[in-house]
Amino acid sequence: MKTQRHIKPAVAVGYSERCIKEKAQIQLRTMSDEEREERELDLSFPDVVTKYKSAAEIVNKALQLVLSECEPKAKIVDLCEKGDVFISEQSGKLYKNVKKKIERGIAFPTCISVNNTVCHFSPLASDETVLEDGDIVKIDMGCHIDGFIAVVGHTHVIQQGPVTGRAADVIAAANTAAEVALRLVRPEKKNKDVTEAIQKVAAAYDCKIVEGVLSHQMKQFVIDGNKVVLSVSSPETRVDEAEFEENEVYSIDIVTSTGEGKPKLLDEKQTTIYKRAVDKNYHLKMKASRFIFSEISQKFPIMPFSARALEEKRARLGLVECVNHDLLQPYPVLHEKPGDLVAHVKFTVLLMPNGSDRITSHPLQELQPTKTVDDPEIKAWLSLPIKSKKKGGGKKKKGKKEDKAKDDTADAEPVDEAENGFCRLGGVAVQ
Repeated sequence: MKTQRHIKPAVAVGYSERCIKEKAQIQLRTMSDEEREERELDLSFPDVVTKYKSAAEIVNKALQLVLSECEPKAKIVDLCEKGDVFISEQSGKLYKNVKKKIERGIAFPTCISVNNTVCHFSPLASDETVLEDGDIVKIDMGCHIDGFIAVVGHTHVIQQGPVTGRAADVIAAANTAAEVALRLVRPEKKNKDVTEAIQKVAAAYDCKIVEGVLSHQMKQFVIDGNKVVLSVSSPETRVDEAEFEENEVYSIDIVTSTGEGKPKLLDEKQTTIYKRAVDKNYHLKMKASRFIFSEISQKFPIMPFSARALEEKRARLGLVECVNHDLLQPYPVLHEKPGDLVAHVKFTVLLMPNGSDRITSHPLQELQPTKTVDDPEIKAWLSLPIKSKKKGGGKKKKGKKEDKAKDDTADAEPVDEAENGFCRLGGVAVQ
């Protein structure tokens, strides 16, 4: 467990949590740049937590904005641009009057993938693709403040009234898997525990977890850290076994499908999202490639970006050579088979000393899935508390016992009565 340096423990009577935080903030402000670089900035620094939550607030609002515009005949590229513009403008308003420049803005460009399209669809300005009534829309986006990243992914069906049938099944599968993952991404648990659990949840809804989707630890300016949670474990896709630790941050990425869960790249020309590979070097031959790579290095040195943000006429030709020589990492647009339905839930979670703090999310539409969760193991996972129970000590104040009991069970119990004899836990039907 990592602790804050130079902060004395609170042993004096009446020494409040507020005083501890104030001291930690003074420590962070007075620490030299060299000390900050030597000491990895994690959640033990209150200022770091604030930046994560500021980024989360912006990306949650951006998601709400894009969702409000998702209607029949809306152009997908227009929605993507609105999401990106909102994140850029809102993040630009923060930390304007600080001595040292703080980077902030888009951590992952807005993507809107529809129906059997799995991920990363963020078209160029010339694209005319529009949404239609009944589309299953998956929105994916990210924001960062000083390199501290918050990402979110959400699935919405363009229709009035509750979502039913297989569409409800696949969304409920993704959301239930996300709820289980939230409770298993905690200290002393391992990445393989999450992989096994989410596959079991998807199977309960007669769906599949989509292969090739990775959940990553995130650090400052690192959206895809070395600690990884596989969506599906196979001989072809193996990662090192890892244990979750306090003060870590994770992007949990769940994608479910009514199909086989083995998406394919159909058209490389659809790829528009890239990330610079900072550890690669190559002397580009084409002038267009050198021009584009220079622009990328200046504008997007670390975070993923959309080709829409580049000079479009030169971009396509120049990007190809950059990708061929591994200077850029592409995020391909993948598809399940026509007729398959795909749902996506992504969230950012902070592993705080008092439990897991999910900082990005959006409420689901009402779902009426054809399947219900009756597996005892899944129910047991869902009943796990998200926050740690407070350690007792001393006499409890009179009249507070009942309130405390409610607080301790708030994260563990389903809430909100729904029709047909179900309770709802974040949109998950539990019988």
